[in-house]
Amino acid sequence: MTDNRRMAMTHGGNFHADDVFASALLKIVYPDIEIVRGYQVPADFTGIVFDIGFGKYDHHQANAEVRSNGIPYAAFGLLWREFGEGILAAGCRPEHTEREALRFDEKFVQPLDEDDNTGCGNQLAGAIAAFNPSWDSKETSDACFEKAVFFAEQILRNKFDSIMSVSRAMMMVGQALEKSQDRIVVLPVFAPWKMTLVRSRAEFVVYPSPRGGYSAQAVPFETDGTDLKCGFPAEWAGKSEEELQRLSGLKTIHFCHKGRFIVSTDTLEDAVAACKMARSSGSNSRRNGR
Repeated sequence: MTDNRRMAMTHGGNFHADDVFASALLKIVYPDIEIVRGYQVPADFTGIVFDIGFGKYDHHQANAEVRSNGIPYAAFGLLWREFGEGILAAGCRPEHTEREALRFDEKFVQPLDEDDNTGCGNQLAGAIAAFNPSWDSKETSDACFEKAVFFAEQILRNKFDSIMSVSRAMMMVGQALEKSQDRIVVLPVFAPWKMTLVRSRAEFVVYPSPRGGYSAQAVPFETDGTDLKCGFPAEWAGKSEEELQRLSGLKTIHFCHKGRFIVSTDTLEDAVAACKMARSSGSNSRRNGR
């Protein structure tokens, strides 16, 4: 990396979510980068120029780039397209990196790009805009910009850590799936499991509860769906602890959600037994149809 990549420039004056998040992204990629603001790019400036100057990372020129779904790029999106996969590759499995970079673009970057291009309205963009100084503020625009960039950088770092943690979870859950029996997956600790198990033959997942004891959950057919591959018995739904123990014969079961998707027990053995009872009861509606 040459020194001229350690400098970047964007526009001065009022700032927006686009140039703020673009700056935060560059600070993550190049922690020692210096970002300056102004209204005209000097002829001898050789660093990264974004959101100004009609260059590679600007979007104000005629015939600016538009995604295949019709959402136009802004500076943040153009920089994410170049650097996003590299950032996530530090913590994601190689086979997940491209997919997760595209997902982040769709869910996080595109709404901000669209707002910057169209003014359609976005709550996060509004929150960033609120960092701009009022007309009679004693703070400079540049000082407020730095505060906004720091805020945006924390958001991005948290987002990236969450994405990477899901990739790590998929590896752990996948290993547990390989060892599973009777379509019941037992995890050593709780971890996000839906992305792995909804596509598998698993019908239940068991893990230690942060409240103590164990939780057993029914696996849905879809990540965001409520249609279960196999629900817990209907007669358990919403019953008291005493009724549950009488109906199931399990000494440590103490909760079954009325939606029949989760039960709580004190022991791993009872959690697994509850899943086996649900499977043998045939209490689901679609298990054999998928």
